[in-house]
Amino acid sequence: MIATINSAIAKKREEGEKGFTLIELLVVILIIGVLAAIAIPVFLNQRQGAWEAQVESDIANATIAAESYSVKNNGSYALLTVPLLASNGYNATPDVNLTVSSTATAYTFTVTHALMTGVTWTYSSTTGRVTGGPTP
Repeated sequence: MIATINSAIAKKREEGEKGFTLIELLVVILIIGVLAAIAIPVFLNQRQGAWEAQVESDIANATIAAESYSVKNNGSYALLTVPLLASNGYNATPDVNLTVSSTATAYTFTVTHALMTGVTWTYSSTTGRVTGGPTP
């Protein structure tokens, strides 16, 4: 079997077929280009989705830390700050910037991601909803 394959390869070489034609190479390059054109935008969208997930995760973690702070302070959110959130279990994700404004009965988080310019999320404890974020 191997001898047959070797003889077929040797016969092709004798006939002058020693490589790929220009058309074959161009077709391969074209196929690679089409695959890259499909894959690059998908990759970039995955990165943005990951950044959005980081922000949403930080909001959820900060909410739990704020509630923990409230339990320790007789139900009050007064004077709530990011360092106080951290002392109650909030771990900030790199590139996610969270700011807090609070009253005795409610708090609001304003969150941005350093790699997503012009995009802001807002969480209000009175509604329990996140607003803002990227526009589709």
